[in-house]
Amino acid sequence: MRTRTKICGITRLEDAKAAIHAGCDALGFVFYKESPRYIPLDTFKGLAKELPPFVTKVGLFVNADPAYIKEAIQLGLVNILQFHGDETPDFCRQFKFPYIKAVAVSSSVDLLQYEKDFYDAEALLLDASHEYLKGGTGQTFDWNLIPLSLSKPIVLAGGLNVDNVKEAIKKVKPYAVDVSGGVEESKGIKNSLKIQAFIKETQDAAV
Repeated sequence: MRTRTKICGITRLEDAKAAIHAGCDALGFVFYKESPRYIPLDTFKGLAKELPPFVTKVGLFVNADPAYIKEAIQLGLVNILQFHGDETPDFCRQFKFPYIKAVAVSSSVDLLQYEKDFYDAEALLLDASHEYLKGGTGQTFDWNLIPLSLSKPIVLAGGLNVDNVKEAIKKVKPYAVDVSGGVEESKGIKNSLKIQAFIKETQDAAV
């Protein structure tokens, strides 16, 4: 089974179109004001309406007010939520909307317990742990910390780029890989050639 690709931190229409043209499966939009990749809902609304069908639009939130999340859902343009903070299972499922739960992986994190707690999540997104950053660290983590017995789909994130994504796929065998900084010119500004190269490496890993 091929590994899907999510290009996260999209802030511009041209970057979204470049990612779609290169063959991405999903685009990530950061609705977290503290992030350098933050996109306001009004900007997202205009951008999303210009996108073709069959590309999943992921709305990323970090410890957000429920009303803000509901506002994003009510736009009718987000396909799935991504909770990247300290959200509890009850918090995530209150919206009755498909969601992914991000986990900052470290030796002290029990991923099997996360899988039980977030049993209704569509997937677990595994990212590098950081003292204060909620994703977008540009750092990898020890992939050996991922239990082989995890049954829920894995979205692998954390410091992925064209140089290591093939190795990551062969090692972890994730359902999808998630990249942001690894395909950027600067934070929030993507590089189309880097996107193309990253997706090609992802596709080649399945050969």
